[in-house]
Amino acid sequence: MKDPKTTIGLGHGYEPGSAETQTIKDYVNLKLAARGFSIVGDEDDFPFLEMGRSLLANFQERMRLLSDRLAPVDQRIHEFLKDYLSGVPDDVISRESPLVPSNSLILEKHGIARLLSLPANEDKFESDIVSSFRVAQGVIHNPAKDRRTTKGVFHVTEGGLPVPAAKKAVPKVTFAHLLKAALNPPSDLLTVPYTSNQKDRAEAFLGLLLRPVVIPEVPGIAPSRSMEMRLFAPGNLVSNLDFVETIFGNAGDPFLPENNAAIDSDQWTGHTGCAILAPHLITLKKKAVGLPHINDASERQKRDGMCWESEDELYNDGGAFKITCRDKRGIMVTIIADNYFGYCKKEVKTQISYAANLLGNAEEEHAGGAIAFPSFDHGEYFQLNRRQVDVDHSFAEVKQILGDAIETKPEGYAVDKRYPEILYVPETAEIDLHLQKVTWEGSELTLRPNRAYVYPSGYKVSMMQPMEGTRWRLVGTQAEGTFCHKPCTVSGGGKSEISKSLADAMTSGPVIIPEFDEVMAQVKPV
Repeated sequence: MKDPKTTIGLGHGYEPGSAETQTIKDYVNLKLAARGFSIVGDEDDFPFLEMGRSLLANFQERMRLLSDRLAPVDQRIHEFLKDYLSGVPDDVISRESPLVPSNSLILEKHGIARLLSLPANEDKFESDIVSSFRVAQGVIHNPAKDRRTTKGVFHVTEGGLPVPAAKKAVPKVTFAHLLKAALNPPSDLLTVPYTSNQKDRAEAFLGLLLRPVVIPEVPGIAPSRSMEMRLFAPGNLVSNLDFVETIFGNAGDPFLPENNAAIDSDQWTGHTGCAILAPHLITLKKKAVGLPHINDASERQKRDGMCWESEDELYNDGGAFKITCRDKRGIMVTIIADNYFGYCKKEVKTQISYAANLLGNAEEEHAGGAIAFPSFDHGEYFQLNRRQVDVDHSFAEVKQILGDAIETKPEGYAVDKRYPEILYVPETAEIDLHLQKVTWEGSELTLRPNRAYVYPSGYKVSMMQPMEGTRWRLVGTQAEGTFCHKPCTVSGGGKSEISKSLADAMTSGPVIIPEFDEVMAQVKPV
């Protein structure tokens, strides 16, 4: 298990003047210097830079010589895209160059992204797409767009798994155009906020490695298994990475062997994901990304708007979108043309579901449900119907099955040792709310609230007051429930609704009906 401080920042307050924050600042300056960027602040305040000058020069030269080498996870993504786009002309996108941001600044532990999201020694950062402010708990980020609609947002590249009818199908050549543009954002979008008030600003992609869990550990039976996922964002959008790593955890430096999922075969599902943030794509025109003229388009392309009549038509009408490229090999690459935080979070969850479906024997992230036990209002008196099969179970069987888990009383009932509020009563027991007694064959118990009186069949009877101000009554609950399961829906599909209590939706009180007899006469025919 990795250190929770480096993965999700547990125990780190990120106070501006704390020793831990200063350590991160020193580390960030070292990282910037190693990449050839200007450091933030006065070099005289960082003596270790002078001492490590030759070491940094050595590191920079090694980086130059190995500039064509990708981290193992990035290499897997590159090889997938290279093969997937094999039919796309070379003048659209070069498959010999890295098809992922190859020289990104690595965010290898929690807290670096948070530091980089604000200018040095300032408490706020504002751009046309995000505003970030320092608060007592850390940093609060407000993206310019807070979307709540998914209409027209989900686009899927053709040539892989079937494209659902509800999604927009996109030609491979168009995805290639969009990927090329995503890898080459404008310089203002690449500016890292931490350096934004410096004379020489750092312009770079930032990269984050995640290992979201697909199958949780079952102690003694199966280990936890996770997929690997890379998130890339132009420097201006580092706040998105701060948001995501705090939810799913930072998995460290992707270049290190211990973080290579392929070596961790027992706990890797075999699936790889990637998401690249590129909000500038909404300015691209349909013709420029290779979409056909309407006269040459298929019926589906016309329906999905994947064609143009006028040369100045914007892709997706200039609105935000997500475009995904994936097939059954288990690698999924998504470009997100927006900086809405929810899209980043949901993309990780979508890719977890993708991995779960391909892996099998794993529950999809979006699954949900409840076990419902039917209950009945028995009023003020209850006794098992002796003609029912339930009465075939006996108290003697209860003692034999539960054994040492219960304490049998001389009166002929038993108390659960672990949960003393559970009382096991004979099959002949009669429960009378008016007399406040549970009686059987010459023995009796005082009926009390907050007790469960369980018959040998497992049928449970309790003294309850359903709502404030109502009369007490006997409520019985069956021993066997119904498993209400909703295995495969997206957000808004109603999964949580079937597991929510209805208590807060019910009110009690007197209902005054004028002219009662006339009203009842009208209701009766209905």
